Amino acid sequence: MRARIRAWIEFLGDQFWLRPALVVLACIGLAQVAVGLETAHIAGYDPSSPDADWGWTGGAEGARALLSAVASSTIGVAGTTFSITIAALTLASNQMGPRLLRNFVRDARNQLVLGIFLGTFAYALMVLRTVRTVEEETFVPHLAISGAVLLALVSLGTLVWFVHHVATSINVETVVDAVHRDLCAAVEARTRDEADVQPPTEALRGGPVAPADGGYLQAVDTDGLADWAHERRVVLALRVRPGDFVPRGFPVAFLSAGVEDAAEAVGRALTFGRRPAALQDLEYSVRQLVEIAVRALSPGINDPMTAGSVLDHLGDALCRIAPRHLPTGAVAREGRIVLVHPVTDYDGLCDAMFHMIRQNAAGSVHVLARMLDVLTRAAEVERLTSRLTKLGRHADLVLAAARRDVADPSDLADLEERHARFVRVRTGADRSVG
Repeated sequence: MRARIRAWIEFLGDQFWLRPALVVLACIGLAQVAVGLETAHIAGYDPSSPDADWGWTGGAEGARALLSAVASSTIGVAGTTFSITIAALTLASNQMGPRLLRNFVRDARNQLVLGIFLGTFAYALMVLRTVRTVEEETFVPHLAISGAVLLALVSLGTLVWFVHHVATSINVETVVDAVHRDLCAAVEARTRDEADVQPPTEALRGGPVAPADGGYLQAVDTDGLADWAHERRVVLALRVRPGDFVPRGFPVAFLSAGVEDAAEAVGRALTFGRRPAALQDLEYSVRQLVEIAVRALSPGINDPMTAGSVLDHLGDALCRIAPRHLPTGAVAREGRIVLVHPVTDYDGLCDAMFHMIRQNAAGSVHVLARMLDVLTRAAEVERLTSRLTKLGRHADLVLAAARRDVADPSDLADLEERHARFVRVRTGADRSVG
């Protein structure tokens, strides 16, 4: 249940309209409160003594003109803001990939800016309808009008800040750094201080379980599934993990023994959606970074510097993983394994990081050299022999690609020297990497 709630919260974060709608409702409520204070003579409203009024001291006609100007200008700026946002999204989609649009849509700052402009417009309208002239028994909510002036000044400052924010947010280095922070948070959340129990060596083969739903698996309630399997004294083996696409009717799990409500229990524990989510998928941010690098290496963009920057950030993630343990996918209750589910292992993580970038480098000496340097730094902080072996496999693949695609003998010699340095670090002969 907790995993489903977190997935629902993640879904709400993808809704571009949610925060602006909340800001608009807050501004409407603020307008009602400000007008109500003056109606109840709490805010110092006194028609016979303009000097006692708060802030605004003009008459009804001036108040209406001011509120009309605030409302018309802010709704116009809101349209401009929306147009700038769409232009930024289009540029980001073309340069860095459409899957990164989610990061821009989820940006709370973009949503709040639109909400401030729309909220100011709604506030001005709500106050404007209460202004009455002499023919209508004069009423001018001075406090509320002063609030409209204040919101207009806030909108002005917000517009200047928003232009700066958009200009910096579409910079590729800023995007790479933002995705890298998401990856670091995922590493912290999805790794362990201590090793988990080891899964059984033999694969479980029993009765298949197929839930009614399908789509991209976004979250798995492993604790709930483990408790359910423990209560029924069975072992459940999942076949899918967050990030996988599950066709409808596909058997996602096997049970060691038949249980009547198995399909319903598994269905409740799995959260599906129309797109992958970063909630429990350690490779989600890795794929985003790799997509930036692959697009940078395309002939149309040809930006190996960006690909090198992506490799640096991926190497930082590997160094963060070095002192930690990846989950094994086994969950035990009272000393007995009751749930086995697939997880991202170190080998799969390295494959996701380096395979596509290496395949698209196509003789780019800069990218291949940077990849060897990143692998060398990761090997320097890594202490597990099994992980060093996996890093060595990728270093050997980089050298093989260089020997196949790099024509300049001096460049090839440099790459071979970098590979030799990696080998020395891996074997412990050299722990100082320049």
